[in-house]
Amino acid sequence: MADAHLIRVPLINPNETEARLVNLAVSNGAEVAKGDVLATLETTKSTFELLAETQGFVAGLQARQGQMLAAGQVFLYIAPSPDWQPPAASPAAAESGALPDGLRITQPALQLAQQHNIPLVSLPIGPIVTEALISKLAAQQAGARAITIPEAAKLPNAVIVYGGGGHGKAVIDLLRAAGGYTLAGVIDDSRQPGELVLDAAVIAGEAALAPLHAAGCRLALNAVGGIGAMSSRIAVFERLEAAGFELPSLIHPSAVVEPSAQLAAGVHVFPHAYIGSDARIGQGAIINTGAIVSHDCELAEYTNLSPGSILAGNVRVGRGTLVGMGVTVNLGVRIGSLARIGNGATVKDDVPDGGVVRAGAVWPS
Repeated sequence: MADAHLIRVPLINPNETEARLVNLAVSNGAEVAKGDVLATLETTKSTFELLAETQGFVAGLQARQGQMLAAGQVFLYIAPSPDWQPPAASPAAAESGALPDGLRITQPALQLAQQHNIPLVSLPIGPIVTEALISKLAAQQAGARAITIPEAAKLPNAVIVYGGGGHGKAVIDLLRAAGGYTLAGVIDDSRQPGELVLDAAVIAGEAALAPLHAAGCRLALNAVGGIGAMSSRIAVFERLEAAGFELPSLIHPSAVVEPSAQLAAGVHVFPHAYIGSDARIGQGAIINTGAIVSHDCELAEYTNLSPGSILAGNVRVGRGTLVGMGVTVNLGVRIGSLARIGNGATVKDDVPDGGVVRAGAVWPS
C-alpha cells in the first residue's frame, strides 16, 4: 500500500455529502496516465471529473456506474504494477472514509485531511472546514508526534501545570504543599521542551494536551494568572476542558476554609488565606496569599483575589474580576464581571461590569 496512490470520492458540494457515479471510465487492471479521467460524478448542482493524480494501474475499484458514493470513501488505488493487491478493508475502515453527518468541508481541505490522515470524525460540525484549518490541525498533529510523554503522566494521580511563568511557580509550590498529586510536567508554548520551571520540566505547548490525555493523564492546573488580560486565563480553562481534563482544587495547609464554604473545581487557595462561613467560590477562582473572604461572600468563576485583599461579609464579585493587593471591599458591596480593582483601593459601593477602580482610590470618589 505504501507504493500505491489512494483516490477517495471528493466532496463536490459542501452541502451534499453524496454524488452519483454517472460514468466510470476505467476498470481494475487498466493502465492510466496522470491526468486521465477516471470517472464522472454528479450532484444536484454540478458535475465533476475525477482525474488520475499519477500514472499506474487501477486496483481496488468496487464502485458501479449509477451508484451513489459518499464523499471521503475509498474509490480506487493507482498501483505501481498490475499485480498489486489492495489491503483488505474492515467494515469499520470502510465506514471511516465517509463524511460524518453534518460535516461541511471543501474539496481541497478534504484532500489535505486525507493526505495527513486526519480523522474526519474529529472535524467540527457546522462551519465549512477549510484548508487553513486542516493545515493547522496537521501542524499540531506533527508536533504531537514529536512530543515525549513522561512516565509520570501515566500515574492515576498525575497532574500537569499549564503555564510556566511566575504564577506557574507559585502553583507548583501550592501543589506540592497540598500533597496527593504527582506533577507530570509543565505545558507552556513560550518555553522549550526540557526547560525547567523550578525543578519541573516543560513537556511542550498546547499540542501536548491530546497525547497527554491519551496517555491517561486526566488532571490539570491553570497557572496563567491573567493579570494583564483575564481573557488569557479563561482561554486556558476552555482549552483544558475541551481536551477532557479535570480541574482539581488546591488548598494550602496554612489556609483556613470553613466547613460550610463551597469551592467549585479548579479553585486555588494560597498560604494564609481565609474563606469564611457559607462563602461560595466559583470555578477557577484564585484566593491568593493572605486574602480574606468573609462569611456569605460569593465569587463567580475566574475571580482573582490578589495577596492581602479583604472582602467583608456578603460581598458579590462577578466573573473574571481582578481584585488587587491590599484592597478592602465593604460589607454587602457588589462588584461586576470583568472589573479591575487597583492595589490598595477601598470599595464602599457597587462597581459596575467592566468598572475600573484605580490603585489607592476610594470608590466612589
